[in-house]
Amino acid sequence: MGAFKLVASVKSSGLYYTDSGVGVVHLQILSIEPAIMDWQGQKLAEQLMQILLLIAAVVAVVVGYTIASFRTMMLIYAGGVALTTLITVPNWPCFNRHPLKWLDPSEAEKHPKPQVVVVSSKKKSSKK
Repeated sequence: MGAFKLVASVKSSGLYYTDSGVGVVHLQILSIEPAIMDWQGQKLAEQLMQILLLIAAVVAVVVGYTIASFRTMMLIYAGGVALTTLITVPNWPCFNRHPLKWLDPSEAEKHPKPQVVVVSSKKKSSKK
């Protein structure tokens, strides 16, 4: 049996792979562009996470204390953590309401780059 060679590369329209260089097979993974969370979306996700975890902790402690069950308290809090994770971790569209506008590389070449200014620091001599 010959050696099996797998070469993979990601292209804009999917994943291409070849086996032993014999042929190319195209696998379409997702045709949707990935959403990248913007800065305001990250802030919203962080605030939402803190609020949801605090609510889950308060509810868990109150219910656990009321029925005197540490196990129930931990299960309620674990459910709150799982719910918070499902709400805040994925890149939901509501977290990308303010996307950044990047310059095209051709446009970036037209604009001058900022110059670095070197400031020399001179020690002041103090006279006594």
